[in-house]
Amino acid sequence: MKLSFASCLLATSFALSSAFVVQPQTTSAATRSSVILEASRAASKYASRTKWLESRGISAGASAETEVSSTSGIMKNDQGLEYVKLVHPNGASAEVYLYGGVVTSYKDADGTEFIAVRPDAKMDGSKPISGGLSHCWPQFGPGEIQQHGFARNVAWTVKSTTPTTVELEMAPSDYTKAMWDKQFLCTFSVTLDADQLNTKMVVNNVGAEESFDFQAALHSYFTVSSLDKLEITGSFEGKEFLNKLVGDGGEMQTETRSTITITEEYDRVYKGVNDPVLKDAGTGKALNVVNEVGWEDTVIWNPYGNEGMGYNNFVCVESVKFDPVTLAAGASWEGVLVLKPESL
Repeated sequence: MKLSFASCLLATSFALSSAFVVQPQTTSAATRSSVILEASRAASKYASRTKWLESRGISAGASAETEVSSTSGIMKNDQGLEYVKLVHPNGASAEVYLYGGVVTSYKDADGTEFIAVRPDAKMDGSKPISGGLSHCWPQFGPGEIQQHGFARNVAWTVKSTTPTTVELEMAPSDYTKAMWDKQFLCTFSVTLDADQLNTKMVVNNVGAEESFDFQAALHSYFTVSSLDKLEITGSFEGKEFLNKLVGDGGEMQTETRSTITITEEYDRVYKGVNDPVLKDAGTGKALNVVNEVGWEDTVIWNPYGNEGMGYNNFVCVESVKFDPVTLAAGASWEGVLVLKPESL
């Protein structure tokens, strides 16, 4: 009987994987969401069948590998951009685009999406993707080179991948050397666990003598049901922040609140805050933005009132190293971010 149940699950898994085909995406956000939803549904169906068999003492490990392999891997959208799809056996999933090395989707086992891509985003490589966990490196904001640096608009290389992990690499090119001629090597790894998404950015100075300075940030877009249902908690109270929307160059202010709500346009740099939690009453879930290493500051940004950007359904809560890092020859720097959902 044990063999027949396992065989049944394997046959079901094969049917699901054969039925699921990544459909060509259009430029509309609605169609893109529909494609991702189908993958989530397939994974959810498999998770349900696995749970049913395991409740009866039947192992489905081999079938789990078959199902995960059938829904994960390197894929392309209809405009030719490659992305890596990660799928956990429990139904959680993530997507990481090679262009910009940007995570554009993270769904938990329940299918709740936590990462936002703006409706005006270009998904054809003509400009940086407006959304996701977007890299700002080696510069954050304006400065000596282009806005937010170049890491978000170059193609990263896949070093390794499994159904639940991917490691990307970015090295100097003629394009990057023309604006920032430093000997660097960056890697960005994403690991999908059953109950969280782990990311690690590593910057290496591979030169023999010269040090270099850089800033770093993950310009993170998080989806919300609506801003009036969102609260952002953390160690904000009593901290100084740069309000970039006051005056010509911004103004340093002191936060009097422990809970942030968005009722106007925001562009604020909170120095020394790295523990924000997004609480969405509309979904009944919270997202812990756990900055374990390297990311010391938090930026909150929202273009309040801008319908074209879809302002009411996202907020940027960015993991930042605002003060420049001086990296000696042969040295490295790490930024570790963990996204951990939980119920309210």
